[in-house]
Amino acid sequence: MVSSTLTVLAIAAFLNRVSARTSASCNPLNVTCSADAALGKSVLYDFTKGPSTDWSLSTGSFPTFNSLGAEFSIVNMLDSPTLSSNWYIMFGHYDIVLKAASGQGAISSVVLLSDDLDEIDFEFLGAQDNNVQTNYFGKGITGNYDREITVPVASPQETFHTYSVDWTAEAITWSIDGNVMRTLTPQTADTNQYPQTPMRMKIGTWPSGDPSEPEGVIQWGGGLINYNDGPFTMTVQSVRVVDYSSGTSYSYGNNSGTWQSLQSSGGKINSSGNPNTPASTASMEGFSTSKPTSTPTPTLNPSSTSFKATITSSSPVINQSYMSPPKPARFLE
Repeated sequence: MVSSTLTVLAIAAFLNRVSARTSASCNPLNVTCSADAALGKSVLYDFTKGPSTDWSLSTGSFPTFNSLGAEFSIVNMLDSPTLSSNWYIMFGHYDIVLKAASGQGAISSVVLLSDDLDEIDFEFLGAQDNNVQTNYFGKGITGNYDREITVPVASPQETFHTYSVDWTAEAITWSIDGNVMRTLTPQTADTNQYPQTPMRMKIGTWPSGDPSEPEGVIQWGGGLINYNDGPFTMTVQSVRVVDYSSGTSYSYGNNSGTWQSLQSSGGKINSSGNPNTPASTASMEGFSTSKPTSTPTPTLNPSSTSFKATITSSSPVINQSYMSPPKPARFLE
């Protein structure tokens, strides 16, 4: 386990890494951007039946498909196979059935990410087979990296579990197999940090233990990865997604980044919904051949120097003694 007091060298590595890789293809807080394609419905993706054109390759090579589902494997140096949805949801719910990758320095990630850098995460460290990290960010501001809460889960690398996020204007809940593990509200979130803008979904794996990573990233992931021990594979059986809002696209009415300022074309922005809404089964006919517009990547706050975590929560927390570093650009682009 990494000490809660990171070295000055590790902190500097984080800051230097982010300043080198930060990009913003179109951040609605700064300029007028094109509208985001809305899911606007409830859909079930059964990856045991193959890929779907609703998803595009974000980075790396395409996952492989078999009777167990989609396999996201780290085989060679810097492999980061990642799928990105071609749609956005504006408040909503997802259930993803997966088995995380095992192995020191191998990370499995499920991310909701918006164009103005709101973010809701599940992240699995291959070096730890008894927990999963939950995290959130608002507008790309990470503060002191003290928002991560690690919650228990039994054998996530050997057993398929259902991981769920329910996201409304009133609360975000992270659940495992139907059991709520963490709840965040606008009142308990850091000031102006509650995620509230249209998000698309990213699923993938990446090697935090590659020797090219900063020392702090390598430590966070449990140490250096040994590619000879691979492949390191996350398997996703299915993803069920409910968009609580409706319409064909979502756009920003101004640069405030608040959900009240958002607009829906042909529908309505709904601040809540029913997570049990019946879902249609998506046609699994292959991937989209076009890569979606790149979403800006989260950034560190360069003025932040303290990495001490201070969390008060009634959730079943295992550990809050180490921070979650930024994901590499190749995962989030």
